[in-house]
Amino acid sequence: MTTLARGTDTLTRDALAVLQPGFTGTTAPDWLLRRLGEGLAAVGLFGRNITSPGQLAELTAQLRAERGDVLVAIDEEGGDVTRLEVRTGSSFPGNLALGAVDDTALTRSVARELGRRLAECGVNLNWAPSADVNSNPDNPVIGVRSFGADPDLVARHTAAYIDGLQSAGVAACAKHFPGHGDTDVDSHHDLPRIAADLRTLYDRELVPFRAAVKAGTRAVMSAHILLPALDPDRPATLSPSALNGLLRAPADQGGLGFDGLIVTDGMEMRAISAAYGIERGSVLAIAAGADAICVGGGLADEETVLRLRDALVRAVREGELAEERLADAAARVRALAGWTLGVGAEAGTDEGAAPEVGLTAARRALRVTGTYGPATEPVYVAALTPVANIAVGDETPWGVGAELARLLPGTGTGSYGNPDGAAGGLSAMIANMLEAAADRRIVAVVRDVHRHPWMADALAVLIATRPDTTVVEMGVPQAPPAGALHIATHGAARVCGRAAAEVITGKGAGG
Repeated sequence: MTTLARGTDTLTRDALAVLQPGFTGTTAPDWLLRRLGEGLAAVGLFGRNITSPGQLAELTAQLRAERGDVLVAIDEEGGDVTRLEVRTGSSFPGNLALGAVDDTALTRSVARELGRRLAECGVNLNWAPSADVNSNPDNPVIGVRSFGADPDLVARHTAAYIDGLQSAGVAACAKHFPGHGDTDVDSHHDLPRIAADLRTLYDRELVPFRAAVKAGTRAVMSAHILLPALDPDRPATLSPSALNGLLRAPADQGGLGFDGLIVTDGMEMRAISAAYGIERGSVLAIAAGADAICVGGGLADEETVLRLRDALVRAVREGELAEERLADAAARVRALAGWTLGVGAEAGTDEGAAPEVGLTAARRALRVTGTYGPATEPVYVAALTPVANIAVGDETPWGVGAELARLLPGTGTGSYGNPDGAAGGLSAMIANMLEAAADRRIVAVVRDVHRHPWMADALAVLIATRPDTTVVEMGVPQAPPAGALHIATHGAARVCGRAAAEVITGKGAGG
């Protein structure tokens, strides 16, 4: 094990300790191991770092050989946002499906099994769950990642999820504080602004976060959103009013009384990087009350780590950032690392594996309208495909095509994007779809059809032409059901596709 480099002082070690960087590759690069030896206390993993559970376990063992108490973090929500199964689709439905079932024991069991698998691979901090209330159905980035639009429902499932995840020894991180659900802008691209007043914030957005704190979440992730009622100038990640005030302050002072780790959302997201730059943004975030800087979803190199380390050290030396604040942030990071070695390491010994719980949940989450008979011959799957949001990414497969092909060999699949501006437009797209389908039944797969007028138009024309069309909605089922058979899966995880395919073919769990 590498010892601290000679001459590395406390300030520099603290500056490294508050960073949660990513990297490229499926083994740890030399520069990362070297910085772990110098004080870096956490690493963030993404889909690019993972090929299999065995490989991931080897990677985390490599990191721990350098620093035994390293926090290994991942963005594994299950459902649409998966890193463990980024190339196959998740074995677990996401939050909206769990909220649709509304069985907190099931939510706990799903989170527990997900946590067990993470722990087996050596991951001890999960940047999940999303505790956002999906109060704006046009939200382009939350959607199915939320348990739903009702604050109390979101609160009880957030608490159950945290309990399940942490019972497996993996620290939970409720996000995106103080609530990203009422936005119509994706903070990966720009700074969302929420016009809600403080009363609405307390009665809606903060309800799940209050439940998360009560449930003992070890971490909370801040959102890059501007709430003028709370702070007219700075997004929550950079706002002392949001972090030191609202999140940290005790209940009798109007706060949530949270004493755990505050992690920022990715600092390379344009809501921060475009306006402040990641160095300046990181200094402001720590000064505002954040304890850990998440960076590495898009920036994953040694230069980034050194730039942020040096920016924090310089800010202390120039009086812009209090040395005590940086030391306190580093201490909270180390305290969470200590929890993973203590309480976390002892967790998970009293409950066994539940490998089928994700599929069970996906089946229970289905909402089926119509009584069209089961498909017994090959079908044609027409996937009306929107542009993926960055949190989900475009690597992860989704839909029902693969599962239907398994159950009905000879099934074909085509993917159709927004036809606006293309030769022939919507008419040409529908003509191509009908030609490809020939005499096979069409299964149209959509995602958030209420947010995409071109998709709604395509469905209307398709169903008018082929009334026997089955529609599978794999996003938020906001639009009225359409088609001879309509299946709302409440998410696009692999198990959601399998559950829908079972209904379409009549081949259920025993079929």
